[in-house]
Amino acid sequence: MNEGRGPSVYTIPPHRAFADALAAGLIARHGKDKTGLAGGIVLVPNNRAARAISDAFVRRSEGGLLLPRLVPVGDPDLDERIGGALEPLESDPIPPAVEPMTRLMILARLVESHMPGVDAAEALRLAADLGRALDQLLVEEIDPARLFGIVEEAPDLSAHWQASLDRLRLILEDWPRTLRRLGRIDLADRRNRLLDAMAKRWRREPPPGFVVGAGITTTAPAVARLLGVIARLPNGTIVFPGLDRAMPEAEWQALGPHEADPETGRRARSIETHPQYALKLLLDRMSVGRGEVVDWRWGGGRDAPASRSRAIANAMAPARYTGKWQSLRARDRSLSGVKALEVADPAQEAQAIAILLREAVETPGRTAALVTPDRMLARRVSALLERWNIVADDSAGRPLGQTPPGTLLLAIAEAAAERFAPVPLLALLKHPLVRRGEARQAWLEGVRYLDLALRGPRPAAGLSGIAAHLAAVAGREAPVARKALDWWHGIAPLLAPLEQGFDTGASLAQRFQLLRETAEALAGAEAWAGPAGRAAADLFEEIEVAALGGPRGSDMRTFPALLTQILSGVAVRPPYGQHPRIFIWGLIEARLQQADLMILSGLNEGTWPSLPAPDPWLAPRIRADLGLPGLDRRIGLAAHDFASGLGGRQVVVTRARRDARAPAVASRFWLRLEAMTGGMTRLPAHRRWAEALDRPDRYTPASRPAPQPPAVERPSSISVTDVDRLKADPFAFYARKMLGLSMLEEVDADPGPAWRGSAVHAILEAWAKEDGCDPAKLRPRAEALLAGSAAHPLMKALWQPRLLEAVDWIAEEVARLNAEGRKVLAAECKGRAQVAGIDLFGVADRIDRAADGGLTIVDYKTGMPPASKAVAAGYALQLGLIGLIAERGGFEGIEGKPEGFEYWSLAKKGGRLGFIASPVGGKTAIDPADFTALAAANFADAAAQWLTGDAPFTAKLHPEYAPYGDYDQLMRLDEWYGRED
Repeated sequence: MNEGRGPSVYTIPPHRAFADALAAGLIARHGKDKTGLAGGIVLVPNNRAARAISDAFVRRSEGGLLLPRLVPVGDPDLDERIGGALEPLESDPIPPAVEPMTRLMILARLVESHMPGVDAAEALRLAADLGRALDQLLVEEIDPARLFGIVEEAPDLSAHWQASLDRLRLILEDWPRTLRRLGRIDLADRRNRLLDAMAKRWRREPPPGFVVGAGITTTAPAVARLLGVIARLPNGTIVFPGLDRAMPEAEWQALGPHEADPETGRRARSIETHPQYALKLLLDRMSVGRGEVVDWRWGGGRDAPASRSRAIANAMAPARYTGKWQSLRARDRSLSGVKALEVADPAQEAQAIAILLREAVETPGRTAALVTPDRMLARRVSALLERWNIVADDSAGRPLGQTPPGTLLLAIAEAAAERFAPVPLLALLKHPLVRRGEARQAWLEGVRYLDLALRGPRPAAGLSGIAAHLAAVAGREAPVARKALDWWHGIAPLLAPLEQGFDTGASLAQRFQLLRETAEALAGAEAWAGPAGRAAADLFEEIEVAALGGPRGSDMRTFPALLTQILSGVAVRPPYGQHPRIFIWGLIEARLQQADLMILSGLNEGTWPSLPAPDPWLAPRIRADLGLPGLDRRIGLAAHDFASGLGGRQVVVTRARRDARAPAVASRFWLRLEAMTGGMTRLPAHRRWAEALDRPDRYTPASRPAPQPPAVERPSSISVTDVDRLKADPFAFYARKMLGLSMLEEVDADPGPAWRGSAVHAILEAWAKEDGCDPAKLRPRAEALLAGSAAHPLMKALWQPRLLEAVDWIAEEVARLNAEGRKVLAAECKGRAQVAGIDLFGVADRIDRAADGGLTIVDYKTGMPPASKAVAAGYALQLGLIGLIAERGGFEGIEGKPEGFEYWSLAKKGGRLGFIASPVGGKTAIDPADFTALAAANFADAAAQWLTGDAPFTAKLHPEYAPYGDYDQLMRLDEWYGRED
């Protein structure tokens, strides 16, 4: 090693594409001989940087090259290991690192043991945060034991932080013992040892070929020591990305870190949010002065003007020095080639970006890249590009939990955790990977029968609850339920092991095994096919072993949350084969590369830069006293990424004025550019194109539907309950009776008014037919039927006391009427009669014989009875129509003239539940003796128009009497309702 040689340190300014400029320079310096590059080593930050630099060499290879070894120094944040080329060869090997998943599970168990009551999912989340805190201590070479002394010197910490630190101390005492038992060390610790071993070896015996440290900005002491050694090797070179050599010295020194004040012992706060802070700290730790750094003289081939770097540096000046913007020369503040696009919302932002990328494809050879930390925006853009058959290379990948294999595993976990409730069960059975292929169609037919049969309130829990529910379905749904039950008998055994394992308190490792086996039973090899499937298979191979040392208290209900955390930590990157000139990069992927057009998007505060994640283990004061990086350090890295992206030849920065929930605040980076330039140049055309792309040339809203089929095709029979629908909303009647369309209940629906009404009628029907309307037997009958109901327990708990009070009132009223000589003749009886040439039919809730021999028609209501105004207008005549059928002898065995019409309402009136109301007599203008004639006349008029006549079935003819919206979407109500013709 040449001790007299100064450090060889270079920087590639932002206006040059780092990877391409690096490749060009290394080819020029070492590539004259075709094998000259092959003897060299290029240290890069991580595997993604290695890919970017490798691609740059390929682009400049012309006739082909033997590339140098690209060795990642490892990234603890990405759980990346150090490159194999840096492994020690001497006889004293460094212990292997504990596997990241094994470490996470063991830490989760330690958290669980020292935090009683925490569930497995929360233990895993806290363990992940603990692992990051531990890695930071190891990377910064801070002995965790120092933490205990600092805690003793800070007794004024809040009780929350004291408790957190007490638990942390116990865990950090257990963790080294665990590592010694395993014969392992932490990945970050091993990285430090390997880097130090390499630095020692190279200081003693420099490698024969060249060594380059390229694009490394991490400030870890071990990395800094190795880079310091490389910089002083005879064939060693360090190349930094975007070091600002022209930054005024006062601004450079203001960044920090600062020496402690000799009197107070305090340090001035460093500006960790500045893009140059990390590079300055790294230079300090390398013992290299900024003046010793020189510019890399090779370009990347798609460079922007050099003035761009000056403007970027000025825009990113520390806040204390931004006053200089007022006196800058125009050329020092100009961002020529940088344009801004500000739109209304994220959907429009994605549309505009897709148009920009599509536009770039039109120019032969032109490349374009979207750079954003907003993964939702990236997915939107990727989907929009597919309309032009452009499949963008999204190198940041997608979380495994958002891929088909991941969603299948989550669906299985959620179905088991919910005890196979209808919604998660159907979501699992309909998953696109289940029975994919030739068997899919038959499978989906069975699932559809099950879907129809499970409409309404939730059945009892478990697989047996589904079977019991299907077997108990009666009425018109029974045929579908029988088909679903036949299919279910063949499906339940596939899920039975999963249910049994979850119900018997299986361990975490056993639950992962059951999850894997169920996925194979349902989807076969499709569960593990493709890049995402292989990633899932590798994860489960690792996790089933690691989970043996994981948390013991695995709550079935929180298992899906635990699985979501694990799956979200695995990124699935697409294979090669996407569009060669269109890219979507995350911040890490974009760090060392540029395209001809750089689109920097999502520039809202909280997105770019993102909000620093809080540390649940170490208080900010403790972090500062230990010398750990502040939580704002990541903002500085995001600022450096933004500055690098601004160096592209053509740049567009974009933001949306609101996010999915509320108005958004522009990013501090956006505001800086606006303030320094006096307003960036806008791209109004692309905003207008984004607005217009999916906007039709003209709007042609639907008119009010009024189908008019011939009279011979119209129904010749009608239920008394459909008469109001026919008169108030003829189209709804047409859709229901002539088109045969009926509203499906929701799956796992909350028991609503319809369920309550059905429950009341079932109780009263059974009481009338089996108990002879004995008042003493009504309450026991109600309690028995409610006990066997499948309604949600909370719903039953809230509604059952009200119902029992109401049925007690019914029993009292019946007993009173019995004493007066009134007797119940029939309940829930069916009747029909010919009226106005139409077969009118209906079901009477109850028909009583009064003491004087007349009939009284009774209708039960769980809510309020119809208003007298509706009856006077010719609606709510159901009681009158039932009376009309009775008057004409339509109910078998019942003769006589109806003289009384009563609603027995279970609603509250006068401070208690239950009252009797009548649509006739009293304050109403309708004589009870004339009620059936009034009902007959109104019905005859309606029948003459819509049943035997040819009147159109006009939608919402009288909306005030058409409260139900079952067919509003079919009639496209929003397009015509309230609009003047």
